[in-house]
Amino acid sequence: MIPLTRHRLTAAETGPALRALCEWTPSDAPGGGLHSGDVGWHLRFDDAAVLLWTDDVVPVAAGFLDGPVLRVTAAPGADLGALAADAEELLEPGNDRSDGLALPGWELDQEEPWLVMSWTPRPVSSRAEPVGEAGAADRVLVQRSAFEGSTFTVERWRTMKRSPAGGLAVEALVRTPAGEPAAAATGWFAGAGRCGLLEPVGTHPDHRGHGYGRDAVLGACAALAHRGASAVAVVTPSTNDAAVALYRSAGFTVVREDRHWVRSRRA
Repeated sequence: MIPLTRHRLTAAETGPALRALCEWTPSDAPGGGLHSGDVGWHLRFDDAAVLLWTDDVVPVAAGFLDGPVLRVTAAPGADLGALAADAEELLEPGNDRSDGLALPGWELDQEEPWLVMSWTPRPVSSRAEPVGEAGAADRVLVQRSAFEGSTFTVERWRTMKRSPAGGLAVEALVRTPAGEPAAAATGWFAGAGRCGLLEPVGTHPDHRGHGYGRDAVLGACAALAHRGASAVAVVTPSTNDAAVALYRSAGFTVVREDRHWVRSRRA
């Protein structure tokens, strides 16, 4: 038996991982803990690294460390036991959560479930506009305003767009009648007949409650559907009532509930 080989890919080398993740993406909702769009968003960082496991030369899993969380999606039929044994060697103190891969002796987190929600393509109306270089600063402004502690910059937006995942991204920006940037959403294409992903979505705090976030979501969804996505998914904490309400208002329905694996707290 040929053992699994783990590769650490630089941002420029992530093409094989992205292609594998797209190939493994179902039509209705993403599986595992990682979509190609999660990698795409990760690639806004110059030093981003992605893991690819191969059996001989065939990709069998892809993942990356997202802060304390190991996020992994495996190919259908992959040897999850061998993958988990190897992945466990990556984890240092502080890497105490796993999304998409059960590790030996770990247990499901009972405190923080995540909802996987899915949208089926249909005709929509939206005030959203696509984002290009001219709109990058406004798209960044929305992100930094919507998420406290965000480190997103125009240069990081450009890094993301130049990455091997850049061609998978669609972006929608919604403005107020006065032209102020109000909400934005980034969508990620995984191929025709496969489920796309929204990551991230945000509304400027000064402009919440006016439907701008919903329009940004629908704008990104429509762009993905136009490219051939069979559905669009989003993943959000079940406790984030505002986000869940937003996605429901845009026509998303809950497909399943996911939980991270965490190190056992038992002595």
